[in-house]
Amino acid sequence: MDARVAGVAEAADTVEQTLYEIRRKIYPRAVSGRFAAIRWSLVFLTQAVFYGLAWLQWNGRQAVLFDIAARKFYIFGLVLWPQDIVYLTVLLILSAYSLFLFTAVAGRLWCGYACPQTVYTEIFLWIERKVEGDRMARMKLDRGATDARKLRLKATKHGLWIALSLWTGFTFVGYFTPIRELFVNVAALSVGPWEAFWMLFYGFATYGNAGWMREQVCKYMCPYARFQGVMFDPDTLVITYDRDRGEPRGGRSKSVDPKARGLGDCVDCGICVQVCPTGIDIRNGLQYECIGCAACIDGCNQVMDKMGYARGLIRYSTENAVKRHEDQAAILRRVFRPRVLVYTGILWLVLVAAAAMLWQRAPFKVDVIRDRVAMQADAGDGVVQNVYRLQIMNTDETPRSFAISASGMPGLELSLRENPVELGGATSRMVPVRVKAKPDAGTHGSVEIEFRIEGRSRGENDLTPAVIVEKTRFIVP
Repeated sequence: MDARVAGVAEAADTVEQTLYEIRRKIYPRAVSGRFAAIRWSLVFLTQAVFYGLAWLQWNGRQAVLFDIAARKFYIFGLVLWPQDIVYLTVLLILSAYSLFLFTAVAGRLWCGYACPQTVYTEIFLWIERKVEGDRMARMKLDRGATDARKLRLKATKHGLWIALSLWTGFTFVGYFTPIRELFVNVAALSVGPWEAFWMLFYGFATYGNAGWMREQVCKYMCPYARFQGVMFDPDTLVITYDRDRGEPRGGRSKSVDPKARGLGDCVDCGICVQVCPTGIDIRNGLQYECIGCAACIDGCNQVMDKMGYARGLIRYSTENAVKRHEDQAAILRRVFRPRVLVYTGILWLVLVAAAAMLWQRAPFKVDVIRDRVAMQADAGDGVVQNVYRLQIMNTDETPRSFAISASGMPGLELSLRENPVELGGATSRMVPVRVKAKPDAGTHGSVEIEFRIEGRSRGENDLTPAVIVEKTRFIVP
């Protein structure tokens, strides 16, 4: 009985050890080449936009500001209100289909070159290399005893990481609170609790994800790594190892003829593994951990150049091209296949529709709300009065005057404090309106009337005004 229990316990321990994988720290080696240059260009571009755009001014305000408190989003000359949520839907659709399109054409381009996790990991790794050295130096430092030099280097690295993370959190919050005002408040230590929370939270997330977790985020936390396979097909460009050319692999000197020794072009140097930020061996085939950064291509090409072999042992190719030994021209011909054409067509259709919606977007919006307290009343001499509230929103930053009129019943009279109503740019106003009418004999119940709101830019009376007509009901007792 005891032996049986011990056997069950041992089996349980075996299963637990099989399922649990202890993380092995990865020390990516620095690499240079065409794809590394592209990746760093996108790092500079994305961060110049992220850190710089928040400080850009437009019409006397921040160019890009998501003012949640005022429920207005400013994007250069465009002002979006809660009623414009349709544009957020369009943006999400465009993002989704762009991801589908790029993935169908060339795999995980987003992950390898523009994903914030990739971008900040690259920046943090660059800081780490500058402080601690390249791969072998970092490995030696971590294995060595904890002395004054090690503490100094680690403290310097983490200090720079934390400073960059806090500045990133500050910039992030600066898109929701005017960043110049936020900077003054932070300098005076008078920042609000929510701003402080989100600066620290976003900074902590940047520090933890890019400094500590790194490849763990891509492998275990990001859902894209799990469902990317369903968007690939045999004609998708992915990073591939040419097994027919590279195998059998083996070390040799530059002077050795590999064919004479029955060897392939792969010298089994391991550079492709050393430069990989997720620590995989691309020679084992495409794996879900591969983020498509192409660092292994640059590393392998450097080795091929030193050995005097042709480049492209590891390269961007497709499953069909490798199997059939097709050239680049054949690969390019298969780019415009039905799946890609469908994604492209939908993307352009949504893009054109969104552009048309923005082009025809009314410069103001009007909502007619019936007053629930004083719906209708008898004003004497057969005159009936209804009370309404007109919510007028001037959706852009041009000051306008709004002339209000009504029709639909004979003898309609409007009573309001001012007509036309003056509104500044990107502002809204609730305007109470009393409507009086003397209905014809026998008229009772609900009668349809129309409010006509004519908006004209101040000082531009020669321009054709914008007009909105809103229908509502006039109640006759």
